[in-house]
Amino acid sequence: MKWWYSLAAGCWLLSGCQQAEPTLTLRMAHSLDQEHVVHKAMLNMAERLEHYSGGTMKIQVYSGGQLGSERELIELLQIGSLALTKVSAAPLEGFAPSMQVFSVPYVFRDEQHLWQVLEGPIGQKLLADLSPVRLKGLGYYDAGSRSFYTTKAKISSPADLAGLKFRVPNSQTAVQMVQTLGGAATPVDWGELYTALQQGVVDGAENNPPSFYLSRHYELCKYYLLDEHTSVPDLILMSQHIWDRLSAEQQGWLQQAVADSVVYQREAWKISTQEALAKVKAAGVEVIYPDKTLFIQAVQPLHQRLQGSVVGDLISAIAQVKAAPEKVQRPTQTQEPQHD
Repeated sequence: MKWWYSLAAGCWLLSGCQQAEPTLTLRMAHSLDQEHVVHKAMLNMAERLEHYSGGTMKIQVYSGGQLGSERELIELLQIGSLALTKVSAAPLEGFAPSMQVFSVPYVFRDEQHLWQVLEGPIGQKLLADLSPVRLKGLGYYDAGSRSFYTTKAKISSPADLAGLKFRVPNSQTAVQMVQTLGGAATPVDWGELYTALQQGVVDGAENNPPSFYLSRHYELCKYYLLDEHTSVPDLILMSQHIWDRLSAEQQGWLQQAVADSVVYQREAWKISTQEALAKVKAAGVEVIYPDKTLFIQAVQPLHQRLQGSVVGDLISAIAQVKAAPEKVQRPTQTQEPQHD
């Protein structure tokens, strides 16, 4: 009986407490808008889990930062007060140093290389690195590539970043990246960034096309430089406390639901990216396609400083991974993505 009390005190919501099979509801939270493809992927995950478990397991999704910032959600997982979350890999470097590798610019050659790494031994090892801090890594969502956007100054080369203040996530590696390129880095919470851009606290920021569009930052920033400097994936995380309390069968159902949602999200992400770029262009944003070699050369000092470190060794290992042709297997019984 003590076990059930501890669950009730945590993030499990037990409903329909019939003596045979009570329904187990897991709370999942994130900081994005409900129109974001990531939110829709989580709803897909919830549907698949209910299907696999025969209705005995459910996921309740809280969007828009209702339960806190990304760091706060991570901390809720650690103490078992929240079951699941989706966070960017960037803030996780404060919990597992190996996560810094994603904020280092131009580590991955292209999208195929990225996914070959994430789905291989290196990607699985990075998930496992979160275990000592009571986090269970379940998988990766596509978050595309991050690029710079600015309110007034048009930028097309690293030299153009000089004197400009850019918002970065809570990542020291991201700060070093912007500084290496000649800009000034200012960590700002995502929910406060629109106001910071509006008031001139920062001159710009960097993110992927869907986030640039859905955040409405395109209303203030009319220049979007597709330099694609980093590929920072999203991670599906679970409280290790709660994962350990699931039966092997329940763990299997949840892992399969996550795997289904990953396929759903990756397919939907590609369409969402194309739509976002088309919409910001229609709204008057100038999308700039720079010579990336200039940016790659400019960040080499950062790569050199990392040589011999844990992250530097990871970068070397990633460089050795040969990317196979992209092949996404569609799981059975997975619903087709719906797009607005």
